[in-house]
Amino acid sequence: MRQATEWLAAAATDPRACKRQWHSESGVAVLACGRFWDVLSVPEELGVLALDALLCGPQAPGPALADAGSRRVGFFLPPDPAGHWIGSDIRYLGQEAWIAVPAPHRAAGRLRWLVPPDGTGTLFVPSAVELALQQALGTLAAQASARGRCPTCGGPAAGLRAHSGDGPG
Repeated sequence: MRQATEWLAAAATDPRACKRQWHSESGVAVLACGRFWDVLSVPEELGVLALDALLCGPQAPGPALADAGSRRVGFFLPPDPAGHWIGSDIRYLGQEAWIAVPAPHRAAGRLRWLVPPDGTGTLFVPSAVELALQQALGTLAAQASARGRCPTCGGPAAGLRAHSGDGPG
């Protein structure tokens, strides 16, 4: 646990102040992305399905953080200054971005670790995360199609006609 705390706090501009913040009432510190890791933030439903697939894979998982307030999951990836991800409601936090995190061993308010950092620097492999997200999106699309809903916005799927009960149909 100490190794994980030291590794995560090292991303702070002042690691001692970071640790004090983790022991304060809020239990949260704001850390810079882009030096030790970047964070890919996705909608919760998509992120939880993707994380399930990643945890079944052969590679050791990196840290994953859930934000219950914004209903998002963040995957910690190796820094990639040229990195960008494209997708509906996908946010990539790299250089010059910041993220609020609790201490590795605890939850704080709306923030909790789905996979806490292990202190070794293990991060998710971007290509594995991409594949898991594609699989998760396929699962969500199939579920939405079965319900006649758009997997992205939840509205009626294109091409479906609402049946009003009037006339043939």
